[in-house]
Amino acid sequence: MALDGYYIDDLEEGMSAVFGKTITDADILMFAGVSGDTNPVHLNEEFAAGTAFQGRIAHGMLTASLISTVLGTKLPGPGCIYLGQSLKFLAPVRAGETVRAEVTIKAIDRERRRVTLETVCKVGGKNVLEGEALVMVPRRPA
Repeated sequence: MALDGYYIDDLEEGMSAVFGKTITDADILMFAGVSGDTNPVHLNEEFAAGTAFQGRIAHGMLTASLISTVLGTKLPGPGCIYLGQSLKFLAPVRAGETVRAEVTIKAIDRERRRVTLETVCKVGGKNVLEGEALVMVPRRPA
């Protein structure tokens, strides 16, 4: 199987990649089913209307999962292994909104094959999630 991602020696600080997705009601329902997180703030409009959010919101981890999409498919891409992620949730995401997940390489440890990336999710140019990821990236085969 060919590796379509980057090898550790191909990466440079400042490289970045993006993935965008419009979150749908179906995404929220399916995420609840897969994760088991059936908190009514995600699923019940009447309940959610009485919260600080004044309506249903997407799961924070659904939004965060878009970062995994960028890492695993674009930068560094196929072959990288997720080692860690910090997350700070700044604002809710609602069905119908388009989330733009962005990752940017901050540091590279070529000897240990570790890459640290800044991770941000935005809706309409506003940060809704910020964090940092650590991934392991393969070396080019000899």
